[in-house]
Amino acid sequence: MAESPRHVPVLLEAAIQQLKIRRGGTYVDATLGFAGHASGIARALGPEGKLIGFDRDPEAFAFATARLDALRDELGAAMPRVELHDVEFSQAAERLAPGSVDGILADVGVSSMQLDEARRGFSFQADGALDMRMNPRQGVTAEQVVNQFGEKELADLIYEFGEERRSRRIARAIVRARPVTTTAELARVVAGCAPPMKRERGKHVIHPATRTFQALRIYVNGELDELQALLESAPKLLKPGGRLVAISFHSLEDRLVKDAFREGAQAGIYEVLTRKPLTAEQDEMDRNPRSRSAKLRAAERLAGQRKSGQLRSG
Repeated sequence: MAESPRHVPVLLEAAIQQLKIRRGGTYVDATLGFAGHASGIARALGPEGKLIGFDRDPEAFAFATARLDALRDELGAAMPRVELHDVEFSQAAERLAPGSVDGILADVGVSSMQLDEARRGFSFQADGALDMRMNPRQGVTAEQVVNQFGEKELADLIYEFGEERRSRRIARAIVRARPVTTTAELARVVAGCAPPMKRERGKHVIHPATRTFQALRIYVNGELDELQALLESAPKLLKPGGRLVAISFHSLEDRLVKDAFREGAQAGIYEVLTRKPLTAEQDEMDRNPRSRSAKLRAAERLAGQRKSGQLRSG
């Protein structure tokens, strides 16, 4: 499997810095993907450290395993111990001991590998089957959702998970166009519900199907439930002084992280390290367009409970 030239780990330097990696510590990459972040963590850990990785996508898991094996060949005795789990990261609490982790990184959402493979059905940039499952071994496909859901149910889904104000119009058009079986067909139906795209100077044009595809992907993969489960289990898994770093790519994810950190700070569980989310610099956005929408937030597990949280900039 060849690595996509488009894939560069988003906000890598900021993530490593916010994790404040302690040599010899135990760190979790909750979303292995291409193992770009995991490789950065491994390099900083040293031979006494331990890297734990999760990914439910079997193709991503295989690629990450191969990449970390290659890194082991490169680092030799300096390579930390590696433990990989081919399951969703919501199972971290079942796989890891309480208070055993020095840091957790979650780069949530769809990966470049998934977007680049037309047959996976994540992107409207190339025609493929409407699948969208991160784990193709389980769950309903986007095609089943598009063709079997009622019009109101479909509209509510697109509005809730895509924040798409044209959701009712789009759902009506999809129902009338059924059966819709490919990404190109769906993109055409949705685009027909929007005014023509206009490029304004200095602004990135968003395809009219973007929010609908996002909504379907989030629903099919239960992405917000997955993230919520990780946010709830992280305080139990982290050692005092351990850090949780989350990179999100749309407002629904970022809102969950922000609220969890704020509530944790109020309960004396966390010290929030990022008053505002960290974002990519222009040079990174030029190298990696996916980083345009990335937001990084970080929090540190406190040793005890306090009545109110402390907040400082990262």
